[in-house]
Amino acid sequence: MLHRMALRVLPSLTLAVTEPAVRKQKRLVMLVPGLVAFAVYRLAKILIPLSETSVLLTVSGMVGLITAVLAYRAGRATSWVEIIRADGRGLLVWIAGWIGFVYAVQLSLLVLALLWLVGYDYLQHPDGPAMMAMIISCTAVARDAFEIGHIRYLTMMGRPCPTFPNGVALRSLLQSHAVALRPWVGIGLLAGALGASFGALIENHQAAALLQVAAITILGGAITLCAYFAGLTPSGRWMEGLMETKAAELLKYWWWPGLAFASTYYLVVTGVVIFLLKQPGVPTSYAVCGGSLVAGVMALYGYYLGYRRQVEEQQGLSLSPALLRCPFVMGILTKASGSPVAGASKG
Repeated sequence: MLHRMALRVLPSLTLAVTEPAVRKQKRLVMLVPGLVAFAVYRLAKILIPLSETSVLLTVSGMVGLITAVLAYRAGRATSWVEIIRADGRGLLVWIAGWIGFVYAVQLSLLVLALLWLVGYDYLQHPDGPAMMAMIISCTAVARDAFEIGHIRYLTMMGRPCPTFPNGVALRSLLQSHAVALRPWVGIGLLAGALGASFGALIENHQAAALLQVAAITILGGAITLCAYFAGLTPSGRWMEGLMETKAAELLKYWWWPGLAFASTYYLVVTGVVIFLLKQPGVPTSYAVCGGSLVAGVMALYGYYLGYRRQVEEQQGLSLSPALLRCPFVMGILTKASGSPVAGASKG
């Protein structure tokens, strides 16, 4: 889900996908696949056993795959011939496989885990959770694929976009900043394991999972926040940037993307354990491994987002008031009156 964070944290991407005309078109792009997903669910319910987790996830993934390709094409606003010629097979495979199939499966597991936590167990009452898993995942895939397609369209038109959200920049960062990343990822791994172990204090499966989610969310969000500022100030003075930012703004950064995606990833882990591994809850051993992985990944992603933000600042990209719609971006504009970003916001 790194692409989702990048689309809302990096100014060049946020501005591109939050313009009024784009938002209006995006609503339609999300509505149609949602209706189609409902129709597919009704048909699939008659033909195949959607009460089986593997079947549901496969159907959801295939619907997401088709949705991603069509929504990407809508965002690209050009013919298939031109898309294949200009974008290449690798990008299209990534859109279909990662943004379509894998992302839809992740979101479906997220929905099933959320419903399980509130007592609406898919294994006991499959119809409602299965329908919601398919529709919610399909609409989210359509939204993100459309936004990525629109960004690709803008870059083909000559608009600067330093970070295309396909993971290439992340792989480059792993090679060039491995030494700087290790402490943050290590702290995340340890903190995630510690937070998830708290679930062993409670016997009730739902209550234990809730405690695990809460602990991973809080710790993962805090680590993401600190790692973001570390990436934003590679000189090592990340604490200064953290202290210069207003407390109210830090809270916004903490909850998005930190808290939001730390909880999202751990809920996906919960869904895997319960619905794929057929566990009645999330055993401590699974929780420790899953929590460690989630917090480590969030630390990596936080540093990456901060670093890419710093790259955009160095390139002097201008900012628009439209960016104020993103809570993670808003406070950075005022963190230091002499920064390039602050100056751009005043213009």
